[in-house]
Amino acid sequence: MWGLVRLLLAWLGGWGCMGRLAAPARAWAGSRGAPGPVLLRNRRSWVWNQFFVIEEYAGPEPVLIGKSLDREEKAQYVLLAQAVDRASNRPLEPPSEFIIKVQDINDNPPIFPLGPYHATVPEMSNVGTSVIQVTAHDADDPSYGNSAKLVYTVLDGLPFFSVDPQTGVIRTAIPNMDRETQEEFLVVIQAKDMGGHMGGLSGSTTVTVTLSDVNDNPPKFPQSLYQFSVVETAGPGTLVGRLRAQDPDLGDNALMAYSILDGEGSEAFSISTDSQGRDGLLTVRKPLDFETRRSYSFRVEATNTLIDPAYLRRGPFKDVASVRVAVQDAPEPPAFTQAAYYLAVSENKAPGTLVGQVSAADLDSPASPIRYSILPHSDPERCFSIEPEDGTIRTVVPLDREARVWHNLTVLATELDSSAQASRVQVAIQILDENDNAPQLAEPYDTFVCDSAVPGQLIQVIRALDRDEVGNSSRVSLQGPLGPDANFTVRDNRDGSASLLLPSRPAPPRQAPYLVPIELWDWGQPALSSTATVTVSVCRCRPDGSVASCRPEAQLSPAGLSTGALLAIVTCVGTLLALVVLFVALRRQKQEALMVLEEEDVRENIITYDDEGGGEEDTEAFDISALQNPDGAVPPNPGPPARRDVLPRARAPRQPRPPGPADVAQLLALRLREADDDPSVPPYDSVQVYGYEGRGSSCGSLSSLGSGSEAGGALGPAEPQDDWGPLFRTLAELYGAKEPPTP
Repeated sequence: MWGLVRLLLAWLGGWGCMGRLAAPARAWAGSRGAPGPVLLRNRRSWVWNQFFVIEEYAGPEPVLIGKSLDREEKAQYVLLAQAVDRASNRPLEPPSEFIIKVQDINDNPPIFPLGPYHATVPEMSNVGTSVIQVTAHDADDPSYGNSAKLVYTVLDGLPFFSVDPQTGVIRTAIPNMDRETQEEFLVVIQAKDMGGHMGGLSGSTTVTVTLSDVNDNPPKFPQSLYQFSVVETAGPGTLVGRLRAQDPDLGDNALMAYSILDGEGSEAFSISTDSQGRDGLLTVRKPLDFETRRSYSFRVEATNTLIDPAYLRRGPFKDVASVRVAVQDAPEPPAFTQAAYYLAVSENKAPGTLVGQVSAADLDSPASPIRYSILPHSDPERCFSIEPEDGTIRTVVPLDREARVWHNLTVLATELDSSAQASRVQVAIQILDENDNAPQLAEPYDTFVCDSAVPGQLIQVIRALDRDEVGNSSRVSLQGPLGPDANFTVRDNRDGSASLLLPSRPAPPRQAPYLVPIELWDWGQPALSSTATVTVSVCRCRPDGSVASCRPEAQLSPAGLSTGALLAIVTCVGTLLALVVLFVALRRQKQEALMVLEEEDVRENIITYDDEGGGEEDTEAFDISALQNPDGAVPPNPGPPARRDVLPRARAPRQPRPPGPADVAQLLALRLREADDDPSVPPYDSVQVYGYEGRGSSCGSLSSLGSGSEAGGALGPAEPQDDWGPLFRTLAELYGAKEPPTP
């Protein structure tokens, strides 16, 4: 810093007008040794004049400033100057501050710190619609000259956009810019300093302007006529085809709704918009019939769902196209003349009675014959039959309405030429009622009357039942015994019931109950009648009307308990006793079976025969002990040898059963071990193992089980096969021996 100060001081010495050092006044003496007037002087001080240095000066005269200066890096410098004594280096005065300002020149071009820019403006905007504002920055000093005075101009983007020279606001310059024609514009904006004059510096940036969509285009069908085809068997909801009206707009502005304008088309078809809101989906609304109508022609309208009122002048925002749908013929099953049939036949009719008729036709070929049949599962009792050629239904057996009122049949109609084409129909047959059931009492009546009852007292209301329901057949009349000798009176109530009354003359008391005959008849054509009996017991009653005592049969049960109920109770008790006895018997039989298992040998109960044998002659005629290998046999016990092919006379002694509770598994294991150790137990001729062929051959046993292992398993000296005898002739031939000459 002090070096810079010295340079500045030296430079100031050459520029005397820039500053000076004021010397203080002195007091002088007249002559040395003689007093004179005293001269006074002021203290020295720095007097600075402000000066400027041009940055990056490159003139012909040298300027000692130590280095080139850049105002944009540092606009001014603050220096401190002080006078010191060279001899003592002591300051002669306080420090003094002076400022050096760097004067600006136009050495920085304008820049756009936020560029490049992106902006959006609606299409069809009016002229002068603001798009975006761009701002450039100039590092030069705006307070000095025109170095930082900027002017904006459009380099590229004319004539569509303009820019305000002072503010940098970009605006639309022409009307009715169409997004569908050009969606994006690239605008280049220039900023120039020095007020745009010659010699100024400039910078530029790009602005990408995108036109946003508005609903300014109506939908338009690309063709005036659409033709589709659909099979007549297509059910409701089947897709027939797609229609799309073209709309160059985007998003919600291109959403459409479709509708059918003509009535005949809307009855057979329906149209809706797909999930994207662009296509119209034409579907079947009701079943089609090729034989009835083979084509449909109607008009379809497409309309924008969102309409901007500002652009109604560009409408109307809808379009109409014609649609023709051809119905294609398809193989169809026979069609019945009715969706369901309801027939009726009277009960008790003879087999073969006509019930009704069903009819079906082949729509594709009306002259094609049809065969009819009843599905077996719909008529499991085979009550009806159908004529295969004409569909006539008849009865097979007499029918009873009281057993079943309705029969629901399923009739199948099949094309004779194509068995795969078949259809079904439900046939409901009602059985009509006839008066074929005589009336009867609704229930068995067993009642009583107190011996103290007064004449005319009501004993019981008797109700009748008739299963028939035709006309007067269900009306039932009841009548009791008539005459002066009748013990009881029956009064018909004319509603299917009668009142049993005590007559004016009381019934004589007796132990046996009274049997009152009741006659019932209906009013059908012809009328049917029946007779029933009501049992009435005369009992002694308490003051409250309850039974105190009655006939001997009644004393066994409380009042109101019928004979049937008493019999049911007795039956239940007997059944319970039988179950108890059966349970006790089964328990006893199970205990006896366990005792037999402990005492007897269960092995004797299971015998397996693997060969047929010859009976006792087979077991007694042959002694197979000779066939056993004598070399491996156990030394015989003293006494007569035991035979294994006959039942021994003496049985081997049994081992004692271990003490303790009976264990079936342990007992069976004990008996099995006894059987394995006892050779005299059966079976005697079930399975025999022959491990030795006898002593008739010098080669010994042919079995590998009993062959010796000496000499590494090698056989002993062999004899010629011809010497084995006639029994081994075949074996000798297999081993290559010469066949002995025939004598």
